[in-house]
Amino acid sequence: MTAAGGTAAATRVDVTDPGDLQSLVDTAVQRFGRLDVLVGNAGVTRIGLMADLDVAGWSAMVDVNVKGILNGIAAALPAFRRQGRGHLVTVVSTSGLKIVPTQAVYAGTKNAVRTFLEALRQESTDGVLRTTSISPGYVRTELIDHAVDDPAVREQARQSMADLGIDPAAVARAIAFAIDQPDDVEIGDLTIRPTRQG
Repeated sequence: MTAAGGTAAATRVDVTDPGDLQSLVDTAVQRFGRLDVLVGNAGVTRIGLMADLDVAGWSAMVDVNVKGILNGIAAALPAFRRQGRGHLVTVVSTSGLKIVPTQAVYAGTKNAVRTFLEALRQESTDGVLRTTSISPGYVRTELIDHAVDDPAVREQARQSMADLGIDPAAVARAIAFAIDQPDDVEIGDLTIRPTRQG
């Protein structure tokens, strides 16, 4: 970004810590004078059946995937209201659209976030807030690296991701498309997946 003539600021953020999200918003406002968009992209997953009773994994998914987004909303929404405009973009997942047994809790967290954004959209028809849910399918990221304990299953999932996954830049372009719309246009939901994904 800076090589292209832009400016950037960085801050470490743990989305499970409301103070970190507030610090991120404050840094943006102090450095650039305003916060135009907050993209919620942090996420964790655990692959396994409900009967596996991975309570720690469930808690981690709820803490990051659900509470992390709520913490971002709590930090950004007052800034958006003060300045009269803002955009929440949240990366959810096609896992919430096509439920598979080994991703039940993950899908549930992503659908919860989709519900939050739709509720915010409905309560924000004054033109101040735009909300967008981006639902990616298989994307080549490190998400799968901590999703399962069994090394053989993890390697199989990595191979599937390598064979099928799309470049993360495709998701970035989808986010940019939603952001680049005129202020009176809201892209509520975008699904982006490999053409070969079932």
